[in-house]
Amino acid sequence: MNPEGHRFSGRGARRVPFPESRSESGPGDPRRGGSILIGVLWCVALLAVIVVSTLHSARLGLVLARHHGDDVQAHYLALAGIEKAKALLAADQRQSRRAGRITAAELADSPAQFRDVALGRGRFSVLRRDASRPGAVWLYGVSDESARLNLNVAPTNELLRVPGLTADIAAATLDWRDVDNVAGPGGAEVDHYASLVPPHMVRNGPFQTVRELLMVRGVTAELLLGRPLGRRAEEAPPADPERPAWEDLFTVHSSAPDTDAAGEARVNVQTADETALTGVRGITPEIAKAIVAHRGRTRFETLADLLDVGAAPATGALQPNGVPVPQGGGNPGGPKIISETLLQDLADHLTVGEGDEARGTGLVNVNTAGLRVLSCLPGVETPLAQAIISQRESAGPFPHTLALLKVPGVDRDRLKLLLPRVTARSETYRIHAEGTVPGRGNRRHIETVVRISATGFTTLAYREDDL
Repeated sequence: MNPEGHRFSGRGARRVPFPESRSESGPGDPRRGGSILIGVLWCVALLAVIVVSTLHSARLGLVLARHHGDDVQAHYLALAGIEKAKALLAADQRQSRRAGRITAAELADSPAQFRDVALGRGRFSVLRRDASRPGAVWLYGVSDESARLNLNVAPTNELLRVPGLTADIAAATLDWRDVDNVAGPGGAEVDHYASLVPPHMVRNGPFQTVRELLMVRGVTAELLLGRPLGRRAEEAPPADPERPAWEDLFTVHSSAPDTDAAGEARVNVQTADETALTGVRGITPEIAKAIVAHRGRTRFETLADLLDVGAAPATGALQPNGVPVPQGGGNPGGPKIISETLLQDLADHLTVGEGDEARGTGLVNVNTAGLRVLSCLPGVETPLAQAIISQRESAGPFPHTLALLKVPGVDRDRLKLLLPRVTARSETYRIHAEGTVPGRGNRRHIETVVRISATGFTTLAYREDDL
C-alpha cells in the first residue's frame, strides 16, 4: 500500500481505491425504528389471530355444549311424555276394570293430556298417526297395537288384502317367518337371500320388528314406510288413503288379555267341569250339563258354537228310530238351550282359547282397528268394515266380540269366521313422544311399545329418532 491509499495487486496491477467507509446506523436511524414497528405490528396481529381463534373456539365449544345440553333435555322431555302416557294407561285400566268397560278409549285422541305439555325449559307431546284419515294425520294420543295386522299371525288371505301387497310378497313373508328352508309357491328361502349382494340370512322365525320386512324379497321402503330410507315421517308427502304405508297397518307385538272387563280370568268351555261352568252367572246346572255333553261329541271352535248346544233329553225320551235317548248327554237334534241374548250376556266371561290363542296373540281389536285393517279380515269387505266402525261410533265400543251380531250384515256364519281373529280389548300400546326445547328448536323422538298388566308394564320395543 502506498501513501496515497492505493492498493497494488501484483506486478503491473492498476491501482484500486479503497471503498469509502460507512458507519453503522445509530439509535436514531428512522429505518431501524420502522423495522421494529413492523415486527411489533406482526406480533400484535399474530396475537390478535390467536385470541380471536381462541375466543371463536371457546364460543363454538359453548354453543356445542349448549346444543348438546338442549338435546339431552329434549331426550328426557320425550321420556317424560312416555312416562305420562304409561301412567294414564295404568290409571285408565284400573278405572275401566272397576267400571267394566273398554280401556284407553279416550286416550287415543286427547290433546288436553298430550299436546305441548310444558315441563322446565321445554315441552313434550304424545302423538299417533291415524292412517285411516286422508294424509295420515297426526293425533295427540296413544295407539293400540291390536288395531293392526300381526305379521307373525296374519294368514295369506289377509296379507293379500293389504293394498299393494302381491302374492309373491305374501309367499315370501310366510317363508321368512316359518321354521323351515323349503320355499313355498312363489316364495323365497335361503337360496335366494344367499345370492344377494351382500347376502343375508332368512329369519325362519317370527319377525322381531316391522322394519325387518325390508329384508323380505320384493318389499321396498316406499311400500313399507311410504317414503325413501333416511327421510323422516313428518318430511314425507301426505299418504295416499288408498295405499297407506304398510308400517301403519302392521305390527309384531299385538296381544289381548283373556280376561273379562273386571280383569278376572275367563272360564274355558273346552275344559271346565260343570261346577266351574255353573259359577258363571247365567249358566244353570242344566246348561252346564248340556255344554259338557256337547263338547264330548264336537269341539267348540268359537263361542258362537254354544248356540248349537241342545237341551238334555227328558227321562224316557226316544230317538226317531224308537231307541231311548242316552241320559247324561246333550240332544243335538233337540231345542237349543242357549239363545243369542243369553250368549251375549255370557260372552265376556267365557273363552275357547288355549295357550297363545287364549292370550289373544295377533287378534285384531274391532274397537280400534281402522277401515283398511278390518277389510283384511275373513268375510269382511269394505262396506261391512264401515258398518262395524259406524256401529261402534254410534252405540259405543263393543263390550265383547259376540256383540258383532248387532252389526247389520254380520250373521252367525260370518261371526264364526271372525271370532278366531278378533278381540274387543287390548293390552299392548304404542307410545310416540316428542320432546322440544325452544330457541334452536332441538327435538328428540322416542317410540316404544308396551304391554300393560295388573303388575306393571313390559317394554316390547324401543326406538329413538329414526322414526
